[in-house]
Amino acid sequence: MTDENVRTVDITRIRKGLYEATNRHGVKMVFGNDNTQNFSAVELLLTAIAGCSGTDVDFITSKRSEPAGFHVHISGDKVRDEAGKNHVANIQLTFDITFPEGEEGDAARGVLERAVHQSHDRLCSVSQTVSRGTPIEVHIADGSGESA
Repeated sequence: MTDENVRTVDITRIRKGLYEATNRHGVKMVFGNDNTQNFSAVELLLTAIAGCSGTDVDFITSKRSEPAGFHVHISGDKVRDEAGKNHVANIQLTFDITFPEGEEGDAARGVLERAVHQSHDRLCSVSQTVSRGTPIEVHIADGSGESA
């Protein structure tokens, strides 16, 4: 892996239940479970899935025509299984995309279904990561900022 393949996000606590995420470009976003108007971590996961697939579909279809309407909806149930493990189940991703009448709109409509399936089956790294159940290594820093 080269450095250009690595993606990183750092999380800093603002207060109980409220956090700030910073990406490698210095862009910041506040999130948490503090009963405010911020996204929760689960909502961010759903956003990542819908955003990744939505972007794929947009790039493929808009080569043919600018959409007249572009809406992606995602939902899932936050559940606890019989082993007591929390997870999101029943994730459903719905695309509601319309294109103008005419040859260009017809061309975009003609690739829409294929684009959605390509994104889900191959292109979207977020969906692929979730679907595969990629293991996550967990480390505790030794207090010096380095992992132990």
